[in-house]
Amino acid sequence: MSAPLFSVVASSFLVLAYNQAFWQRFLMATGGFSFGNLPLLVATFALLVLVFNACLSLINFKPVIKPVVMLLLVVTSAAAYFMNQYGVQIDKAMVQNVVETDTREAAELLSAKMIATIVLLGILPALLVSRLELTYHSSKGRRLLINAGMVAGSLALAAGILMLFFKSYAPTLREHRELRFLLTPTNYIQAVNGFVKQKLARPTVVAPLGRDAARGVTWAGQQRRTVTVLVVGETARAMNFSLNQYPRTTNPQLAQRAGLINFSNVSSCGTATAVSVPCVFSALGRENYSDGKAQSQEGVLDVLKHAGLDVVWIDNNSGCKGVCARVGYEDISQPVAGDPLCNTEECFDEKLLQTLPERIRNAKNDLVIVLHQKGSHGPAYWKRYPAAFAKFGPVCETNDLEKCSREQITAAYDNTILYTDYVLDKAIGLLAHASAEAGVDTALMYFSDHGESLGEKNMYLHGAPYIISPPEQRRVPFMLWMSDHYADRFKINRSCVTARAGQPFSHDNVFHSVLGMLDISTAVYNPALDIFNACTHG
Repeated sequence: MSAPLFSVVASSFLVLAYNQAFWQRFLMATGGFSFGNLPLLVATFALLVLVFNACLSLINFKPVIKPVVMLLLVVTSAAAYFMNQYGVQIDKAMVQNVVETDTREAAELLSAKMIATIVLLGILPALLVSRLELTYHSSKGRRLLINAGMVAGSLALAAGILMLFFKSYAPTLREHRELRFLLTPTNYIQAVNGFVKQKLARPTVVAPLGRDAARGVTWAGQQRRTVTVLVVGETARAMNFSLNQYPRTTNPQLAQRAGLINFSNVSSCGTATAVSVPCVFSALGRENYSDGKAQSQEGVLDVLKHAGLDVVWIDNNSGCKGVCARVGYEDISQPVAGDPLCNTEECFDEKLLQTLPERIRNAKNDLVIVLHQKGSHGPAYWKRYPAAFAKFGPVCETNDLEKCSREQITAAYDNTILYTDYVLDKAIGLLAHASAEAGVDTALMYFSDHGESLGEKNMYLHGAPYIISPPEQRRVPFMLWMSDHYADRFKINRSCVTARAGQPFSHDNVFHSVLGMLDISTAVYNPALDIFNACTHG
């Protein structure tokens, strides 16, 4: 095959074979398939082929073109599988999420269908390309001229099509910005490029934050120690909590817990752990957040440490994403033989509480403990809870969600929320006991990092670009419990806080609310973002 023809064939194959998700969404965006719509569809196919062909023609030289196309075929087949299987879109945050996913989480995504897809649509076509003999013009100058002509001609024709159908493209692309996250391989190429630039631009020096932090007047003369527990949930969406009017009783324990305040209208900073966890512990807020900014300055845990509190992060997930780099850290996620709170693959979240009574008893200083849950991480929801919590069913017990009904997937997911309800209630029980018996002022704040799609609009899992993400991935649970002594000590009016619990809040409020509830004075504290500021009394 001639090299110029190979470029056109490869471009056509990329547009046709891997872009099912793109074409489905494009059809929906342009009114569906009809004979009247056929010219637009044909023109769009030609436009994409021409643009892809222009890009490939730039590198259409003997040592380069075949390896590049082979790599594109394999990687694009994997990207297409995840987009088609889970309804995800690919952007920079999704690439970051993939890079920072641990091997156990990655293994849960493996399936026979995934392997078959990559083999049939990636590896076999790549092998065919490897055996293909391409012919080039004997003159180097002629080859350069042909490639330049292919680039110029393709772009000129593409520009002509764009101008001819601009009236149709303009509103479609403006109202359906998700299309650019669905067109592959351009989506992951742009995402990887952005991610790499972000990593290379990251400064090596972490700027101090809140070094002026000091304890306020409520600490003066106090003999009782404080223990504040922050529980970071994983993939828990607010709408599946019965505390938020979900019809299934997924919160039987917390519903009976006296003094619990449930915030019902809270939005996350991102739709993936790699974004939300650094963001929620930073002072940046969602609008100003970037991974580079978050990694280049200290966060709320550092500020608490500057104020003289002991801080420790206990992890049953895939790490703290840099948040706990300068405080104590313990990983309890590795299964231990014979431990009833672990199986052969992972440990259940109750293990996070195993050493909590001892920590409270032995602490010599005021303490902040962060517990990072495995929570409701998918797609293997059925692995996240012990058998005793399999209340709802039948459940989906495969990571190939296509083999399960939405009812089965939701049942397994709801069981994870039921187990989280148990873990949180047990944690509060331990803190209540410590307050009554050990003379320790205790509190627990719980919030999830992001939500989850369970088949709504044919979307599954999480990680959608925030600008087009559904509410299922953004709305998160948020709760607070304080012992009587804790609320009295820090002069927090719980009735006032309860009255505000239905107002819209977000992860932006966490940084300042943690400082506010602990009465930490610092220039970086913003009372306007402190949920409790309006409910404290002198």
